[in-house]
Amino acid sequence: MNTKLVASLLVSLSLTLPAAGAFAKPSCAKGAVAGAVGGHFLGKHHVLGAAVGCAVGHHMNKKQQKEQAQAQANAQAQANAQAAARNQQAAGRR
Repeated sequence: MNTKLVASLLVSLSLTLPAAGAFAKPSCAKGAVAGAVGGHFLGKHHVLGAAVGCAVGHHMNKKQQKEQAQAQANAQAQANAQAAARNQQAAGRR
């Protein structure tokens, strides 16, 4: 059983690597490993679990990046508003 698990993990990791030989995105690899292990214990569906895990990992990573970009844009807008308020106060003092 352990040999099959290790083999399925190696297959799932090899599926996540692009043809060029560079490593896939970490989110996909993490999801694929977790999905392969979960699929193995839920009825020997490790390859399907790896594919779904990769997709879910990629989706979660994109969602997190979008939230970070939104937070960064909000922080920049707030900094711009504060700078504009300081400029108006400075112009009023002249």
